[in-house]
Order: sequence, then C-alpha cells, then structure tokens
Amino acid sequence: MESKLDPKTDAWRDAIARMPIRRTGICSGLVAFLFFLAVTCWSTASLADEGGVSFWLPGLFGSLAAAPQQPGWSLTSIYYHTTVSGGGDIGLSREFEIRNIPAGVSATLNGGVRSTADLGLLDPTYTFATPLFGGQATLGLMGIYGNVSTNVNGSLAGTVTVPGFAAVPFMRSDSLSDTTTAFGDLYPQFFLRWNAGVHNYMTYITGDIPVGAYDSAQLSNIGIGHGAIDSGVGYTYFDPKTGHEFSFVTGLTYNFENMATDYRNGIDWHLDWGASQFLTKQLQVGLVGYFYDQLTADSGCLQALCPFKSQVMGVGPQIGYIFPVAGMQGYVNLKGYGEFDGHDRPSGWNAWLTLVLSPAPPAGAPPPLITKSAMR
Repeated sequence: MESKLDPKTDAWRDAIARMPIRRTGICSGLVAFLFFLAVTCWSTASLADEGGVSFWLPGLFGSLAAAPQQPGWSLTSIYYHTTVSGGGDIGLSREFEIRNIPAGVSATLNGGVRSTADLGLLDPTYTFATPLFGGQATLGLMGIYGNVSTNVNGSLAGTVTVPGFAAVPFMRSDSLSDTTTAFGDLYPQFFLRWNAGVHNYMTYITGDIPVGAYDSAQLSNIGIGHGAIDSGVGYTYFDPKTGHEFSFVTGLTYNFENMATDYRNGIDWHLDWGASQFLTKQLQVGLVGYFYDQLTADSGCLQALCPFKSQVMGVGPQIGYIFPVAGMQGYVNLKGYGEFDGHDRPSGWNAWLTLVLSPAPPAGAPPPLITKSAMR
C-alpha cells in the first residue's frame, strides 16, 4: 500500500522507491544521531567533552538524509571502525580523569594516547504511511555492541605541592591500557520529513539512555555515563532526471551531568553532509564530510584541564549500491573519513559499512527516470 505522502511526480516516486535509505552510509533516519552514541565509544580516548567522548558520532548522516522513506519496517546494520591518536596534553587529561594523577599535581606528559574501536550498530525503524503535520514520521531505537581499546604511553614530569613544604619534583614512565567489549547505550529517535519536488526537509530529535557499559576508572568505555538530547534539521536536494544529490544535517547536543564524576559536557554543534551522483538507477558515488565543534566549555573538570572545547573536521569518499533481496530492497554503502583540524581531541580516520533492508518499491511503479541519457 502506498503512503498518502506520495511524492508529487512519478519521476520522484520511482527514484525514491528505489532509494529507501535515509542517508547513504549511515543507519536509518534518526539513527544517525544515535550513531553519535558510537562516537561516545571510540572517543573515549579523546579530549573535550568528558574524556573527549561526545554523544554525537560525526558522520552519522550523509546523502539522502531528508529523502522520503518507504512506509513500514526497515532495518539498518552498520559496522564502524575508527583509529584515533593524540598528543601528550590529551593523554595527560585521560590520566587525570581516571585518577591516575592526584588533583593538585602540576604535570606534563611527553607521549600520547591511541584508541581503536570496532562497533556494530543495529537500528530498526518504522515509517508511518499516515502523514503527521503534513510530513512523514519515522520512529526508531538504536543499539550498539562492540570493542574499544585505549592506551596511554609517555614520560610524566611535574611537581607535587604539599602545604607547609616546598614543591617536590617527580618523573615517571606511564604505560596504561585497557579494553572493553560490551553493549552500549540505547538511542531512541524520531524523524519528520517533507517533500516539495526536488527539495526535501527533515527535523529530528534523539537522545541517550545511559544503560551501556561504563566505568569512570577505565580508559575505554562503550557507554558515556550520562544522558543527552540532540535535535536538529536536515535538507536534501535530489533531481532524479540528472541523478544529482546533495544533503546536510545540522543539530545541537545538550548533555546532562555524569553523576559518577559530577561532570557535565558543554553544548555541541555538528553538521554532516553528503554529495553524490547516481551513475545508474542503482550505483551511486560521491563525497561525505562533517564539522564538529563544542560551543560551550565543560563544567566540573579539574582546573588543570578545563576549559575543554573540542573541534574536528572530516571528509572522504562514498559508494552505494541498491539491489533487490528476498522481496525487499537492499542498500549497501561504504564510506570513509580522514580527520583534520582537530583541537582538544585526538584525530584519525574512520570507516562505515552500512546495510539497509527496507520495503520494496510499490508494484507497478513506472520505469526509473535516471537513464543513460540523463547521465551524460
């Protein structure tokens, strides 16, 4: 049964029917932001936001983020890998946070921190056929399971000041590491999308339910240890006659206090974008990127570390392919990001392999309009 929210042209209906993925290379719809949850995992070795871990995972959204979905159940599964590293200032902050260095000690670390993560994200969503406020509503709940490994190595030098005594210098070599394999937090999500010809609009809200594995004394965590709310808007331009597509999603994250550490992250801003060209009705290639910036400083951290205000950018290639599978429609996307201009958090690279299963296009849909003649 077709949604009452049918696109305004046969061309658009056919193109969207064959592209039920909310954004190329990311999970379904809002799931994207849940991904930010993933960031919480790998970023455990980062700085800015507590331990450099943010609720939002940069790169969650991408191409076709605001495009209409096929009504019914969809399932998005993602394999996410990241490798990041940072200098001595970031490693020093991690040592303070896990209490390996007492408060009141003045120190520097000649070394750094390195973290890797391999995460699996699963996001079932349901898209309603009945319009809501003139738009198309989608509900979802994303979960995560995976492995995070972090190590800090270097030479620590500083002074210990004892009241009534002179400052005592010290030096030591530190080599700390741990690994966590567990379930992460849960991420509920809600999306609304509207279509107006080649223009598509979206708004979303998501959050963090902090039920995942978290220990404030560990370097590596899967959960972030606190709740969060993230909301924003998105836009997709897609012309099925030419195959041209461009999308962006931007939002803000409000973080609640971590009761285990009396720490609260600042407000974060993020923008994910994707640009692609459909070479055929099934094959898509293009670029993806993101901007992430912490707008306000954290509160509750040690004076030696604050204020934290992290920033990072990323860009890379993407390729996607649409195919029929067991009476449904499948979509697979591979994308990767190289990070640069990072501040107060380590930077590196990350890769996403996404598989989406969604309802098949309506029976009797007209032949695709993205033909060879339209791709000269």
